[in-house]
Amino acid sequence: MPNLKPKLAMYWAASCGGCEIALANINEALLEIDAYFDFMFCPCLLDTKRADIEALPDKAIFLTLFNGALRTEENLEMAELLRCKSQIFIAFGACAASGGIPALANQHGISHMLETVFCGSASTDNIQGLIPGATSAVPGGELELPAFLQRVLAVHEAVTVDYTMPGCPPEPEQIVAVIRHVASGNPLPGNGTLLGCTPRAVCDQCEREKRGSLAARLVRPFEALPEAGWCLAEQGFACIGTATHGGCGALCPAVAMPCTGCYGALDLDADPGAAALSALVAVVDPGESSGKAEADIHAHLRGALAGVADPLGTFYRYNLATATVANRSPEVDQ
Repeated sequence: MPNLKPKLAMYWAASCGGCEIALANINEALLEIDAYFDFMFCPCLLDTKRADIEALPDKAIFLTLFNGALRTEENLEMAELLRCKSQIFIAFGACAASGGIPALANQHGISHMLETVFCGSASTDNIQGLIPGATSAVPGGELELPAFLQRVLAVHEAVTVDYTMPGCPPEPEQIVAVIRHVASGNPLPGNGTLLGCTPRAVCDQCEREKRGSLAARLVRPFEALPEAGWCLAEQGFACIGTATHGGCGALCPAVAMPCTGCYGALDLDADPGAAALSALVAVVDPGESSGKAEADIHAHLRGALAGVADPLGTFYRYNLATATVANRSPEVDQ
């Protein structure tokens, strides 16, 4: 007897797998998913094959949660296939939404990335300097690896995305809320809507006190112990909650970890890195400028902001694929 429940799919492209763990963390609500959906495709949980998806009629899958950025031709092919087979296609998590951590490789190109991972990493023992090739001869045949795309893409750069759920990963209660809404049959919001987040900043959910003070300089996490209950940014930690969509419950600041912006820039029209930088500059004491030479003022500000040791990884940690500065041309690999 055919399963008449709406089909649900979840796919894992270039990502860490945290989005699947977040889905597993909805706990008993998984039974609700099973009651309403035919959860038929999820490579890390189910043995459904690609050929099974290809055999489906177009739009046969009601809802696809696609997590991960597009790093390889295989990722791209699966995004195109699942888009074709799905009625509702959601970019699920920060990597799918805007490239996430994998997209940081865009700044240096494929060769540099492979060299770093396989030969330059302190934790890798690779005396021969071997780097995986496109094909490898093995007993019984030849193995082929999917080719890298020239740059990591956010999913919406390759296929039409109906909705986006930000987060690294999306929080379980937000996942449950979205799936319950879809299952309820209630009208869905307009295409392009962000799901599972709030229109207000992370700071709106943060219980730390803002005292209206300015930090003398930005500090790295190992340089100081944050005072309990006090805004981390005002203490000089690189917390960009003021520039980030809420919806996570401010879980990181609650345990003294600065917000790193995984729910995406609050201002969708702003450059996310510039917005994050502005959020931090706003809490740093610019010092007395009266009577000082411009060079001295700049030197003071550079010193105050020097606590950000990795500007690219701090300000564009989750969104380099879609940021203007990410439009690297092929020359980076030449």
